[in-house]
Amino acid sequence: MLQQVSRFRFRMVISLVAAIGLVFAWTARAATQQPRVDKLVLNDTIQPVSAGEMDRAITQANSDGAVALLVEMDTPGGLMDSMRAMTGEILRSRVPVIVYVAPSGSRAGSAGFFMLEAADVAAMAPGTEAGAAHPVFEFGKPDETMNEKIVNDAQAFLRSYVTQRGRNAEAAAAAVQSSHSYTAEEALTQHLIDLVATSDADLLAKLDGREITRMDGSKATLHLAGARIEVVKPTLRENMLGWLVNPNIALLLLVAGALLIYLEFNAPGTIVPGTLGTLMVLLGIFGLDLLPIRYTAVLLLVAAMVLLALEAKFGGHGALAIAGIICLTFGTLTLVDAPVPQMNVSPWVAIAVSAGFGGITVFLVRLAVRARRRKSLLGVDAMVGNTASAMEALNPEGHVLVEGEIWRAVASQPVPAGARLRVVGHEQYLLRVEPAEPSQTRA
Repeated sequence: MLQQVSRFRFRMVISLVAAIGLVFAWTARAATQQPRVDKLVLNDTIQPVSAGEMDRAITQANSDGAVALLVEMDTPGGLMDSMRAMTGEILRSRVPVIVYVAPSGSRAGSAGFFMLEAADVAAMAPGTEAGAAHPVFEFGKPDETMNEKIVNDAQAFLRSYVTQRGRNAEAAAAAVQSSHSYTAEEALTQHLIDLVATSDADLLAKLDGREITRMDGSKATLHLAGARIEVVKPTLRENMLGWLVNPNIALLLLVAGALLIYLEFNAPGTIVPGTLGTLMVLLGIFGLDLLPIRYTAVLLLVAAMVLLALEAKFGGHGALAIAGIICLTFGTLTLVDAPVPQMNVSPWVAIAVSAGFGGITVFLVRLAVRARRRKSLLGVDAMVGNTASAMEALNPEGHVLVEGEIWRAVASQPVPAGARLRVVGHEQYLLRVEPAEPSQTRA
């Protein structure tokens, strides 16, 4: 009887192990057969950092077996050069690219509109908008002829692939020519996008089995039923660059670093302020180098430094300092001349940095100038104005005691021993003294 029970238990264990193995095998097979969609979340301005993220995401999607790349977009726009690079990556991708303006309240403004229209599938969530793609010029408004050339070039670039995607070229051109914007429903009616979806799952369900036309004219059918979405996370490098490309952060790093370096010059050997300040200045310059810089603003910043230094050295009843702070404020406000406000320096940051940096600079430079002037009063020069005591009768020369030191001195009239004197000048190492009145003595 015991042997039969043991055999039964053994068979049960074997059956359970086999069942578990079958479940794991089925799960692994289902996972391998389940389509994969890579997803890039792009909710920033269009600039070199976001261009690098797009390039990496498309490269990964083309090599990891993904059936499509989903780009969730929310951007006010950005730099034209970066937009062209990102659009080119989308058009050249072997894997179909789906650009989805989401969630509700998002937009694909300016440069983002070009990328939306470049996608194999263009989609928007309810309550989103796209358009307003008229070029904004970085260095002032050009003349009428140049303006027409730039606008026509942007329109031609947009038409070159909008027509190939089977979308409405005229409605797309209106977004460039007259900065027209479209809601999700309007964009769908105008054939600027392919569908409106409420979520990622809804989007993939609606696209399953849909046939799309690639840029080379070939047809492809999307198989997205039950697809798993793998988010392409930003790397540490991209996170750091995304932080540095913020013009407010870059400006604060630049100013704080400059103050630390100045502190190192005034207190040599401390090392830490100089090292940290140099690192901060380099990071600030690196961040600003990723953005369009107006060189007239750089000249204003240089002029501000000169005015603040002159105020500290010569004094101008505050007039030079005020002029320097004004130049500093206008320089920081116009330093980054980007096509969208989100890429410019915040007015509050510019005013706070200018006032604070200007005041601190004047204060520190004045301290340095005073310290340098004090250095010239060492030795015999430092004796002038001090009180002295006659160690012997001066008639007219003799020895006097000044600040605990014995000096030879000459008086303008005979002086008895022990008399209180005042040093009024010197000839090399011979002091000139006069009898000191009580009000003229100095401790």
